[in-house]
Amino acid sequence: MDSSEHRPLLAAPVDLSDEAAAHIAQFLMDLALWFESAHLTQILRHHQAMQPPPTYDPNQLDLFEPF
Repeated sequence: MDSSEHRPLLAAPVDLSDEAAAHIAQFLMDLALWFESAHLTQILRHHQAMQPPPTYDPNQLDLFEPF
């Protein structure tokens, strides 16, 4: 397939019953909740590991403004 031939990104609209659309929406919501419960803590740990360490002790109270 050369660059002048493009496939449409979305397929032609398909008529779905309201019940079928509701089942699909419920499945997608369940999938999103499963993904979040399975991977969110791992993603957060990875993100925190990439952050530079603080230049101060986060347990120390901030009594004065830093210089």
